[in-house]
Amino acid sequence: MHFEPPARPPPTLRELFADFGAVYAANGLIGFIFAATGPVAIILSVGSAAGLSPSDLASWVFGSFAINGVLSALFCWYYRQPLVFFWTMPGTVLVGPALGHLSFPEVIGAFIATGVLMFVLGASGWVRRAMRLLPMPIVMGMVAGVFMKFGIDLIHSIRDDFALAAPMTAAFFLLSAVPALGRRLPPLIGALIVGAALIVAFGSFEPGGASGDALVRPTLYAPQFSLQAMLELVVPLAITVLVVQNGQGIAVLDAVGHKAPINAIAIGCGVWSVITAFVGSVSTCLTGPTNALISSSGEKHRHYTGGIVVGMLAIVFGLFAPLFTRLMLASPPAFILTLAGLAMLRVLQTAFTVSFRDRFALGALVAFLVTVANVPVFSVGAPFWGLVFGYATSWLLEREDFART
Repeated sequence: MHFEPPARPPPTLRELFADFGAVYAANGLIGFIFAATGPVAIILSVGSAAGLSPSDLASWVFGSFAINGVLSALFCWYYRQPLVFFWTMPGTVLVGPALGHLSFPEVIGAFIATGVLMFVLGASGWVRRAMRLLPMPIVMGMVAGVFMKFGIDLIHSIRDDFALAAPMTAAFFLLSAVPALGRRLPPLIGALIVGAALIVAFGSFEPGGASGDALVRPTLYAPQFSLQAMLELVVPLAITVLVVQNGQGIAVLDAVGHKAPINAIAIGCGVWSVITAFVGSVSTCLTGPTNALISSSGEKHRHYTGGIVVGMLAIVFGLFAPLFTRLMLASPPAFILTLAGLAMLRVLQTAFTVSFRDRFALGALVAFLVTVANVPVFSVGAPFWGLVFGYATSWLLEREDFART
């Protein structure tokens, strides 16, 4: 297999403690809190809209955090790099419309097939070439079309629950506009704190809705493998993980001098996607924002300790997934929708920027429009056809872009 060896042997326990420090613990804590706020709200928003039960959602959160936390700690230790793995946010959003006409076991079958595909691409060394086959602007056009719903839901939340959603949004933009404040308190976490304070002040949180067992009892699902689910989800999910999410994470690490093991990351994502699928979690990916946060300061060769902190915190969070899930679900709907919308703003901005900045702009536009229209063809969802028609448009009308690429 094309599994890259580490540049240095994994650290001993003594080396690990010597490399650890307050800066890396703080970065790890902030990175974890980011993952446990807006991204979790996206899971709850998508899952609730699809009619999943609180136990289904708790099992999903358990797999996304606890199981992926183990992978994160192992990779950070083995490679001495900040290699944190969570779940694919674009993939989560992609699954939402599919759950409207596919059963959850069928979707889980697609998760497993996606994991197998990613493992094969990583083990064969083809993942680098596969990441270049589909132009990134077309992929991001599809992603922008899928993410539009969250931006619109944010506006609707401000309209429907102004007293809660507007102050949360104002806090997010204030912390974003003043970098000195934003470094001390990340904007998304600031929005979370403001929202939580307002919920308590308004008395709109019902403690009874958050009662029950705190420790997780993950559900094990029997997957179903249907052709419709395979066609609709496997290729788009694999693309969002390998190209969009892993590509972003690798670029973030490269910018600070880390050489991420691309094949090993794809193999890890593939194996863990199969494991997490059995508890109902969407495919595993290398996270961009969290890895950016834990590598934002300190000495480069010690960044990996912040990743291990994130992994340990994720395991604890996942074990208590039912408690945290019920706490979120007991909050007003506008709280979750606002958090999810704010978490997606920068991602949506990046999707539009990459899609229409330069090459393949017409193909990206077609991919975007087909995805937004959300019209299934042959019972296969719009995101897949967005990629198909976007690529076909560029192949017919933007051949010079292929030549230049």
